[in-house]
Amino acid sequence: MSDTIILPKTIGGARIYRRDFRKADGRMLRLYGRSVHSADPLPQSADDLAQGGELRRHPLRGEWNVYAAHRQNRTFKPSAADDPLAPSVAGGPETEIPFSDFELAIFENKFAAFHPSAANPATLGEIATKPARGACDVVVYDPAGTGNLASIGADRRKVLIAALIDRYDALFAAGCNYVLPFENRGDEVGVTLHHPHGQIYGFEEVPLVQQRAAQAFASGYDLAAEMACTLPEYGIAEAGNVAAFVPRFARFPYEVWIAPKIRRAGPWDCNDEELEGLAEMLGEVTRRYDALFQQPAATMMAFHAAPRGDGENFHFTVQFYPLLRAPGRVKYLASVEQHTGVFTVDVMPESAVQALREV
Repeated sequence: MSDTIILPKTIGGARIYRRDFRKADGRMLRLYGRSVHSADPLPQSADDLAQGGELRRHPLRGEWNVYAAHRQNRTFKPSAADDPLAPSVAGGPETEIPFSDFELAIFENKFAAFHPSAANPATLGEIATKPARGACDVVVYDPAGTGNLASIGADRRKVLIAALIDRYDALFAAGCNYVLPFENRGDEVGVTLHHPHGQIYGFEEVPLVQQRAAQAFASGYDLAAEMACTLPEYGIAEAGNVAAFVPRFARFPYEVWIAPKIRRAGPWDCNDEELEGLAEMLGEVTRRYDALFQQPAATMMAFHAAPRGDGENFHFTVQFYPLLRAPGRVKYLASVEQHTGVFTVDVMPESAVQALREV
């Protein structure tokens, strides 16, 4: 099954196309790009798939955590020849993308923690449980097996942002109450696939961190005012009325946020100039981290946008949390951080800004 549509968001003027393709195992693959994708698929097999896990509520922390034992068997650091995110080659190993080429791909994760058809879990007495309903997507930035958000180029980043907006729309419409596009990068973060990629989680239950952020914005916290007060002193770079900056309240050494200077609920709420600025800043922050740490930088990046139907006061950000505090030195989240949530920050935000500006 295959179908092609034109996305409403162009970003940069040129059209962006999406091809929907149903894989042999039933998962949906979506191919995004500036050109219409019309290649014939290569042969595929159909494996049995797990359909999500279960949620259990932590009675002391008020959190819903997901339990998905099938993820223990997910792909772990394959060789380049067995890269599951590469284009398929006739006569070669079968990959997740059964085409010989593509621009950008998003497909349903084979090892999904959240799934729209997750089954009801067994009862556990006083411990509240729920099915882990939602969605898990894998976002493949490029057919090449090496690279990053800087090296894929500005136009591919624009295609990426348009694709993410498309998935926000679809996942909200499907009943997800929170959508989190994110990227884990680097061995220090625990990355098991080095092909440049990110993921998208769609949550039925809004995570506690995002609930607290929404409450803070609803209670009057003004990030636009914070930015106006601290830029350019804490700023790293700007483009299209979007700034990359080190928050004065950063918890990680060299933590960086990207945000529009005017409050926007999410990328879907941004104008074309801001989306182009966002695309530029995603590449610029990645480039600066690699230069600062003198290696492909281990980072955890995520889009923090408003929960579904709660965007009146929310201010969208993209947040980068590095797992290094200096070249070759890992920032470990040890006992105090893990047990209390109180972070010990080794690098002052003021020093971090200066270092990131100089690279």
